[in-house]
Amino acid sequence: MSALATGRRRRTVPLLALLAAGALSLGAAPAVDRHDPVPPQGPEATALDDYNSLEAYQQVKGPWKVSPYTGLMAKQGPVLAVKFDNARRARPHHNLDKADIVYVEKVEGGMSRLMGMYSSQIPKSLGPVRSARESDVELLRQFGRPALAYSGVRSSLAKFLKKSPIYVRSHGALPKAYFRTQDRSAPHNLFVRPAAILKSAPDAWKPTDIGFRFGPAPKGGKPTAERTVRYSSASHTFRWSAEKKRWFVSFDGAPARLTSGKQMSARTIVIQKVQMPPSKYRDVNGAVTPYIKTVGKGWATVLRDGKAYRTWWERPNRKSGTTFIQKGGKPMPFAQGQVWIVYEDA
Repeated sequence: MSALATGRRRRTVPLLALLAAGALSLGAAPAVDRHDPVPPQGPEATALDDYNSLEAYQQVKGPWKVSPYTGLMAKQGPVLAVKFDNARRARPHHNLDKADIVYVEKVEGGMSRLMGMYSSQIPKSLGPVRSARESDVELLRQFGRPALAYSGVRSSLAKFLKKSPIYVRSHGALPKAYFRTQDRSAPHNLFVRPAAILKSAPDAWKPTDIGFRFGPAPKGGKPTAERTVRYSSASHTFRWSAEKKRWFVSFDGAPARLTSGKQMSARTIVIQKVQMPPSKYRDVNGAVTPYIKTVGKGWATVLRDGKAYRTWWERPNRKSGTTFIQKGGKPMPFAQGQVWIVYEDA
């Protein structure tokens, strides 16, 4: 049954172009993204009135502050984590460039999923959305008690997620916050309205220090034009553009596109080596889910300004942030802007 039509016939929504593009910054009036999937019209629209309004989530009180996630000035709203599908048929992604942080995670069969962390900007819609994993709870605890949007999980894992301190808001639990489009096939066509998720989690935490530091590039570093992280069934490549001063992202050998047509890019890419032992959970096909251990310590490579910096990371416990330390013991500064954290097998 459609997420938007409980008790009604399944309906899908075309991914159409509307008006002028633009992010919805916290503290600003809602703008219309021309690439936002359009909700259905008619009887279903009335039932969605409460979920379509973003004003309550844009009127963040207090002065602008430096975001601990990007190093940029922003009015910091509640933290929302969204699990993104990254299968070939799920691309292009919608509004992933509006996330403060993007995590790349290995899942069953050596595929990858993405998780976007939102606070500085709350777009009207995001997707495509996919399922969560056990290790997401460990990862997200450093953000306090954020909200988490995801498509769903198996029943055994659902109980584990509900017992966690995270405000979990799945498609099954909050169907009116989600909708499907007809430009892609299921399960790669599920999108979410962030405002609806945040409305259901009014106590979601605002940003706190998670260990990131921002500033000018340090001395040293190895000149690097390209770096690839491979899983058995997925590859993630980052190519430096001296002209744009950014790392441009490719998935599986093809440019990682947004629904706007732009290729995704960032100024800081962190390749973090972690242990990924098998978890006790399996997917619907019986494949074992890897558990990404984000508590601990190990090596990382920070890509910024066309160079690679060998870095040491540490995270003492689930509630603590992750610090990145350069040679000599000083914090490794990131370039301001969106940060990508790519997990690689240690």
